[in-house]
Amino acid sequence: MPSAIEVREVSKRYRSVRALSGVDLKIEQGEFFGLLGPNGAGKTTLISLLAGLARPDAGTLQVMGHDVVHDYRRARSALGVVPQELVFDPFFTVRETLRIQSGYFGLRHNDEWIDQILERLDLAAKADSNMRTLSGGMKRRVLVGQALVHRPPVIILDEPTAGVDVELRQGLWRFIRELNEAGHTIVLTTHYLEEAEALCGRIAMLKQGQVIALDTTRNLLRHVSGVRVRMRLEPDRLPVTLREWHVEREGDSEVLQLPDYAAVEPMLGMLRTGGVRVQELEVMQTDLEDVFVQLMRKS
Repeated sequence: MPSAIEVREVSKRYRSVRALSGVDLKIEQGEFFGLLGPNGAGKTTLISLLAGLARPDAGTLQVMGHDVVHDYRRARSALGVVPQELVFDPFFTVRETLRIQSGYFGLRHNDEWIDQILERLDLAAKADSNMRTLSGGMKRRVLVGQALVHRPPVIILDEPTAGVDVELRQGLWRFIRELNEAGHTIVLTTHYLEEAEALCGRIAMLKQGQVIALDTTRNLLRHVSGVRVRMRLEPDRLPVTLREWHVEREGDSEVLQLPDYAAVEPMLGMLRTGGVRVQELEVMQTDLEDVFVQLMRKS
C-alpha cells in the first residue's frame, strides 16, 4: 500500500531564498498529521509543490503513489487543499461554486454529496447566496467544501481556522475528525498549536526549509522536561539565584522553567531568602507550544 504522501530529498529556491532544502517526509494513509513551523519555514511551499502549483528544483513528491509531476492527473485527483488565502469567484453562489469545482474533476450529478458538505459546514442556509455577500468565516467554509467536493483520500488544511469563530471551528473539527475516521488522510498546518496537539497523531516541524523534528505528538511532548511556573512577585524583582531558570516575562508575572517538581520548594526558599513574596503562583502543564519554542531555539 503506497504512502498517502511521500517527499524525497525535495529542494526549492526562489531566486536567493532557499524555501526547502532536502526535505524527506512520509505520511501514511489514514494519519492525522501536523506540519508546523514559523512563518517562512517552507510549509506553504511544500503544499504548493504537492498541489502542482510549483515544481521542485530537486527531489520527488508523490500523493497516493502518484508522482505530482509525471502522473499529475491522478496526483491532483487524490488531493484536496484548503489554502490560506480567501480565493473565490464573486459571480457565483455557494452551490454553483461547489458544482463548478466538481466539474474540474469530471464529476456529474454530485449534488447529494454537495448537500452533505453544505449541511456539515453550516452552509445550507447560504447555498444560494452569492459568494461576495459572505463573511470571511463563511468564505473559508466554502474553501473547505471545495477541497472536499471530489472526495479526495488526502486532504491538506493550510490554516483552516484562521479568522473563524469558535462555534464554526468546533463544527469543522468534528467533520474533519469523521473524515479521518472514515479513512481520509489529513495534513494540518496551523499556528493554533493547541489544535495540533489535540488532533494530530504525528507532527513534523520545519525551520528554514528543513525538517528539524518528526515524531508522534506524545514523544514530542516528552522532549520538554521540567515544570513551568508563572509567578507574580512582591517586590517585582527576581533574585539573581533564579535567573538561570527564567524563561520570559508575561505582563506583571515571571515565567520560570524548573528541572522538575522537586525544584519548586528550593525555588520558594530562594525567594524567601531574597526577601521576595509570592502573590500569585501557577504551575503550568507542558504543552506543544513549549516543545515548539524549545526546538526552534535549539535549532
